[in-house]
Amino acid sequence: MALVTPLSAEHDLETKKLAEFFNETLGFCPNSVLTMQRRPAISQAFINLNKAVMENNGRVTSALKRMIAWVSSNATGCRYCQAHAIRAAERYGAEQEQLDHIWDYKTHAAFSDAERAALDFSLAASIIPNAVDQNIKKELYKYWDEGEIVEMLGVISLFGYLNRWNDSMGTTLEEDAIESGKKYLGTHGFEIGKHQK
Repeated sequence: MALVTPLSAEHDLETKKLAEFFNETLGFCPNSVLTMQRRPAISQAFINLNKAVMENNGRVTSALKRMIAWVSSNATGCRYCQAHAIRAAERYGAEQEQLDHIWDYKTHAAFSDAERAALDFSLAASIIPNAVDQNIKKELYKYWDEGEIVEMLGVISLFGYLNRWNDSMGTTLEEDAIESGKKYLGTHGFEIGKHQK
């Protein structure tokens, strides 16, 4: 049960306009944004940050960014963000084999060494205490430049905010996100948990 009730998409027209971004990424405006708009400055700033972080600037693809988000959300345990991240990864062209084996990214052949380095970075940066160390740095620098590392940490940090927001709020999961969660994560124990209506 949600801590705070989401408002109508019509509540703040500027948020509604900015939230059109999510029609592409998820196919709907997330309940988290509909809750944030109780303070429109927060919802508007969040959407603009999300757009900047998720912008594709090159080799850190949109699909990889969403897989980074999933690893981060899995590490923190936020079911809401896990379902959203895997759904967005699918919509942004992640390979079917990667979606089916995201839990096994460390060993599965569907993931390149460069992707593993990025996903290991996401895991290390998302746990408490933070585990980013010299080994993580060394692996990152084998495959990625500093701008790309900044992009990755932008995703990890954005989802740090979202994981805390949605798990604390108990944000209700949308039907489409539930479907994606069950499809790709169900065999590994995905549950809606506190994110039910």
